[in-house]
Amino acid sequence: MFDQPLKIACVGEAMIEMSLTDDADSAAIGFAGDTLNTAIYLRRQLDPAHEVAFVSVVGQDQLSERMLRFIADQGVATSVIRRDEARLPGIYAIATDDKGERSFSYWRDQSAARLLFQGGDFSALDGFDVVYLSAITLAILAQDVRDALFDWVEAFRAKGGLFAFDSNYRPRLWPDVKTAQDNVARAWRLADIGLPSVDDEAQLFGDGSEEATKARLEDYGIVMGALKRGASGPLPINAEVDRLPDFQPAHSVVDTTAAGDSFNGGFLAAHLSGASLADAMLAGHDLAAYVVGFRGAIAPKS
Repeated sequence: MFDQPLKIACVGEAMIEMSLTDDADSAAIGFAGDTLNTAIYLRRQLDPAHEVAFVSVVGQDQLSERMLRFIADQGVATSVIRRDEARLPGIYAIATDDKGERSFSYWRDQSAARLLFQGGDFSALDGFDVVYLSAITLAILAQDVRDALFDWVEAFRAKGGLFAFDSNYRPRLWPDVKTAQDNVARAWRLADIGLPSVDDEAQLFGDGSEEATKARLEDYGIVMGALKRGASGPLPINAEVDRLPDFQPAHSVVDTTAAGDSFNGGFLAAHLSGASLADAMLAGHDLAAYVVGFRGAIAPKS
């Protein structure tokens, strides 16, 4: 799709992940976060000629050091991750039921990532061709920083950059529903690549059907994308496909953590490599179906 190697920035919060065991007496420790998960899966699927970087803020503590090593070991560039001497990474715990559905507990209100782009400094994004972030990224920022970020994205797109967005909606991160709606809708109106989930969109905007969600998203003017519907497979946004692929269900569902994030990684890797929309949707779906077969956000390399 592109003549030159791409530089892709995935922007957001990396957290310490505690995945509880079945008896909840112990936990496996890892590192994850929605846009970090996408960065890792994108890196695994994309030609090595392209660069995938994670943009965030972490602490100067030992766990932050281990987190940076983990990210680098996944092949994701860490050179634009800023260190803060006063703050620590956020923490979250995952518990899953017998169907693989997960619930989360968070400790993130004072995380270092909340200092991202403080003072309107977006120099960490200089030189990138594609910028991907989510509504979680927006939610951890102050409103004045969000406004400045939207202005930056407009200028970035005007110079030929591509903006990709996923509306991961976490109500507790937002002061109220209207603030979340206003900011997410503003991001959709700027999106070159939209990767929403139907459940998140319906919860945030109150859509009565998948068709209503799809129509609203298309009215925003999203250039193209895919509306994720879990096991049912995605629908194209503002594009036509001759025939939807045969979206096969997962062989087993152990933990649905990072299902949407891994879809995004697989979709973006295929799309940015020149695949058709149908093939990109299938690549995202198949990767997500693999990932849900393992505990935690980051599945073993296949």
